[in-house]
Amino acid sequence: MKTTAPSRRVDPAVTRPDTSHRLDAWLARLEAAHPMGIDLGLDRVSEVGRRMCLLDATLARRVITVAGTNGKGSTVAMLEALARAHGLSTASYTSPHLLRYNERLRLDGVEASDDMLIAGFEVVEAARLDGSPVSLSYFEVGTLAALWTIKGLQPDMAILEVGLGGRLDAVNIIDADVAVITTIARDHAAYLGDDLDGIGREKAGIFRMGRPAVLGSRDLPDSVRTTAVERGTTIVAIGEAFDWQEAGPSGWRWQGGESVAGSDSLDDLPDPGLPLDNAATALKALTLADVALDTAACRRALADVRLPGRMQWLGQWCLDVGHNPHAAAYLAGRLQAMPCKGRTWILLGMLGDKDADGVIGALAAVADAWVTVTLVGERARTASELAEHVHASGAAVAFQATSPEAGAEWLSSRLAPEDRVLVCGSFFTVGAILAWMQA
Repeated sequence: MKTTAPSRRVDPAVTRPDTSHRLDAWLARLEAAHPMGIDLGLDRVSEVGRRMCLLDATLARRVITVAGTNGKGSTVAMLEALARAHGLSTASYTSPHLLRYNERLRLDGVEASDDMLIAGFEVVEAARLDGSPVSLSYFEVGTLAALWTIKGLQPDMAILEVGLGGRLDAVNIIDADVAVITTIARDHAAYLGDDLDGIGREKAGIFRMGRPAVLGSRDLPDSVRTTAVERGTTIVAIGEAFDWQEAGPSGWRWQGGESVAGSDSLDDLPDPGLPLDNAATALKALTLADVALDTAACRRALADVRLPGRMQWLGQWCLDVGHNPHAAAYLAGRLQAMPCKGRTWILLGMLGDKDADGVIGALAAVADAWVTVTLVGERARTASELAEHVHASGAAVAFQATSPEAGAEWLSSRLAPEDRVLVCGSFFTVGAILAWMQA
């Protein structure tokens, strides 16, 4: 089945006034269409992708895929900002979203319109019914629709975040020019297990023969390198092929190695407020995608990059989607480096399949008071359940709220001017608080 791709001239910011309800209807339909919310495997999505002609042509001049447990979103955001600062057209695909589904697909830095998303869903629906019907999950339909839109626009750079795992994730039907692994830790145990070597092998499933793999963590399981060797992938690792070092009170220096496009080092780079291992990794990935780095452009991009829900400060409130012990330890370290005269409150809401004890333990060093909140949905965890985990750690819970918004309402009337709040534990928790603040 051949499809007509969208014109490159389509303005993603233009949205018809009557499309929001249509998009909501499509999303509700997709959520109910497949028996499993998460259904790893490439057979079904590859078949529909083949019908859509996604597998026999390039999506963009260069494609970078980003996998890992933590740090994927910040790495994608910095890749996008850096590429755009160098004058490149970009498309980025990420998941999940915080407030609007449109956040998942960004074209030249602008969220895709309802019309563009719906057009993609319609093409996927026609393709999956063309011949023997193929059942697809919510994420698989969204991924195929995004890839179809990107292919039609043919940007200079496509940056794709791998949703879960790597080897069997829908994004992995695309052969990327550069693969990136950020960090590997225990998360999504129901799907990936608890064995770090096994998780590493799944993440490394995005590697391709003869193409570079950027390893952006200094502590990866041996299985990642083993898989790279088995697949004939060129390893480019932080601390070996490239690195960074502090330079001055707020700046840093990137060292990119000898055989890179453009400069082999960049000085006086601003702190983007995101992990510098991820920033250094993004810079290296761009050079491997044939981008000649310009120091001034890199400085502009890193000074301006913003990523909602990642160490995002809104007054006294810090919002971060961290939901596993590895991410929580990073948050604790960042807060410890920022002394607070008052109390540090933790507003915590988590899903039932996440390691609550590990997250609470990692945050204990900076927590003065806890507020637990109830999330809704089939994987939800109640505030009282979370409170039991906090009590088990030896700490007290100041309030148990029926929702993130209720917890924020209770807390906002009790904050002292010198206090601060860390909102964390889930995309759902942070998204709810962002919406509450906007309202």
